[in-house]
Amino acid sequence: MPSYVSPDAIIFDLDGTLWDTNATCAHAWNHSLARLGIAYRPITAADVRSVAGRAHVDAVREVFTGLDEDQIQQISELTQTEDNLAIARFGADIYPGVREVVPHLRTRFPLMIVSNCQRGYIELFLSTSGLGEHFVDFECWGNTGNPKPANLRALIARNRLRSPWLVGDTEGDYDAASENDAWFVHAGYGFGAVPRCDARIERFAELIELTARKTPACPASPRPRS
Repeated sequence: MPSYVSPDAIIFDLDGTLWDTNATCAHAWNHSLARLGIAYRPITAADVRSVAGRAHVDAVREVFTGLDEDQIQQISELTQTEDNLAIARFGADIYPGVREVVPHLRTRFPLMIVSNCQRGYIELFLSTSGLGEHFVDFECWGNTGNPKPANLRALIARNRLRSPWLVGDTEGDYDAASENDAWFVHAGYGFGAVPRCDARIERFAELIELTARKTPACPASPRPRS
């Protein structure tokens, strides 16, 4: 594959790429514990951040070590609802440049979102950010029950994409891009350290320049491709 691929669409991960909801979700998780009457230590924003990018039930299972599976399922089901309610009420931190750059990118490329989040979570981003009109499609674990590689594959197929970019911040995003032969842009300001990528940005606004250049912007060795 060439060192630079011109995109026919840009697909974004959500948490750690477009916004940060860790503090709000930590509040929601503690509220859920209280509602369920489950004794556990207070959950912090760092706890939520540590499992960013995983399917919601897997994130809950990782954080709440020592609880039985029935309790994990109870917490997972309630926190999916409570997360959405808390974000609708308290909001989230949208990364600098997102509100300004997304409309600019939309004039040049179709924009989409893929996430391991619960149902309704992406819709909250679209509505609370005021950017909903700029995204043409999205998919998530909560809608399909499928992992990110499969959901990315679905977006690519139904939009008939040939050279999409995936912009994300975790190793899981890299893996999803790799499995679908998508060009991967690491959001270095996000939650994860990803040693391999096709390009790396440290500010969201760098996407404007990156989409116009013809040379790679990632110092890491490119991943092997079949």
